[in-house]
Amino acid sequence: QHKRSKHDRSSSRFFKKQIIVNMGKDYYAILGIAKSASDNEIKKAYKKSAMKWHPDKNPDNTAEAEKKFKEIAEAFDVLSDPQKRKIYDQFGEEGLKGGGDAGPGGMPGGFKYEFRGDPHGIFADLFKGGFGRGFGGGGGGFEDDDVFSSFFGGGPMGGMGGMGRGGMGGMGGMPGMGGGFGAAGMKRPHLHDLKLSLEELYTGCTKKMKITRKSTTLRREPEKVFELQIKPGWKAGTKLTFPSEGDEYGNTGQAQDIVFVVREKPHEHFQRQGHDLVFKAKVPLVDALTGFKVDVPMLDSRTLRVNVQDVVKPSYTKIVRGEGMPLAKEPGSKGDLVITFDVIWPSRLDDSTKQQLKAILPAR
Repeated sequence: QHKRSKHDRSSSRFFKKQIIVNMGKDYYAILGIAKSASDNEIKKAYKKSAMKWHPDKNPDNTAEAEKKFKEIAEAFDVLSDPQKRKIYDQFGEEGLKGGGDAGPGGMPGGFKYEFRGDPHGIFADLFKGGFGRGFGGGGGGFEDDDVFSSFFGGGPMGGMGGMGRGGMGGMGGMPGMGGGFGAAGMKRPHLHDLKLSLEELYTGCTKKMKITRKSTTLRREPEKVFELQIKPGWKAGTKLTFPSEGDEYGNTGQAQDIVFVVREKPHEHFQRQGHDLVFKAKVPLVDALTGFKVDVPMLDSRTLRVNVQDVVKPSYTKIVRGEGMPLAKEPGSKGDLVITFDVIWPSRLDDSTKQQLKAILPAR
């Protein structure tokens, strides 16, 4: 009987490994794109898929929509990040998340991916421009493929119900408009961005917002101040609705709803991913190899000192449990602090130092 050569056995193990690591979710298929897709194509595909499966657009199928919406967000989170995408392309979902035969910790360097993002937060961040174009105070028209406008009913003109400070309420009776800007067009809420810092979203706060609204037959003040109670842990995209407080629909005696939509301001030190806070620390190479302490300026004015004794590899992260954002629906609970590291390499080394390093450091 013919015996397989060492090369044959090695090749067999290789292909078995390839089969194992390629099992799992196909992020490209989830977004409906080719593996060669550019960053712009990935973003467009995410927007299209997220709009289709947004839970608000699928009220009769919320459970499946939530699941699909999260899968789409996870696919975008991986494919829009060059490092994650490279690892996924090479090792598949199993390898990316620390499974398969990819080695200790899942990947060389101890990389182990877990989707920690907030699907609704990702959606809100990607569509910031869409809110402004469809409902903001004028400026910028619609992109040719602006799927965001269709989310609120039809093409670009369908989203003009909340344009400008006063909306289009006064145009309800204009001849020749076919009622397009009348009651039917104005029944969409008037959206206002509520820009909050991470500190405000961490501790909670009270904000006051003054709104100007138009009235034809309604007897009320043209301006009103709204007091908004912000709860700790609220996310981007959270909405506060005040029914019938906006512009009057023509002369119908009915008014738009006012909706304030939470927007997160960029932060100097942190990025928010769902309930987690991501902090990037710069560390000299010598410290990355020998251990160090990092001081993190927290959102509640504390300075949190974190000891790092591990060797900091390119993909290394340090997770501090319970030091992230509060969970709005679970008072007393918090997400995690995720520390990533930017290792500062020396710009040059003399020959003597190089020889010393060769003698000290392992070859592999």
